[in-house]
Amino acid sequence: MNRTTNDSKKLLALNKPKGYVVTRSDELGRKTVYNLLPDWVFHDNWMPVGRLDLESKGLLLFTTDGKIGNALTKPGNCIKVYEIWVRGHVTDEHIASAMKGVESTHGLLKALDVEKIGIGGAKTKLRVKIDEGKNRHIRRLFGALKDPKFGTPLKVLNLNRVSIGNFKLNIKSGKWRYLSLEEERMLMKNLY
Repeated sequence: MNRTTNDSKKLLALNKPKGYVVTRSDELGRKTVYNLLPDWVFHDNWMPVGRLDLESKGLLLFTTDGKIGNALTKPGNCIKVYEIWVRGHVTDEHIASAMKGVESTHGLLKALDVEKIGIGGAKTKLRVKIDEGKNRHIRRLFGALKDPKFGTPLKVLNLNRVSIGNFKLNIKSGKWRYLSLEEERMLMKNLY
């Protein structure tokens, strides 16, 4: 992809598919997100901003600027939006609990907002907003809640990050692009 004068020199976006690890190299030999990007991204030390686990997909930003990475990942600084499918019947009580917070071995896990956007059989589709990202945050948060009908933990079956700050995912799965200078400016506007 050829860079234009309107492209950011500090940020690029990838739509990460399932099955890729967000790391520079993997001791287990699994595919990494760098397999989806040009070689220069690895060699010029572009680093992922935050993480998505192996089974998660969606928006992943990369930067060469540590200040940008820190600003986007600092808890409370930047809202990230996810669309998830959960196995189990998600009730209003679940949503209230997720927003109040659930204690875990990783500390308090909570969502800023949870909205029910679909139902399919025994699955519920939710839009979840968080402003921090502990390890497997959303999966652990919903896993701590029980299905009222079966008494089993809710399970996140599918997790897709659709936006970071005001930058919305608009790239095909497995593809990448630079942010425009305007997108970079809008994303970083209130973070420093």
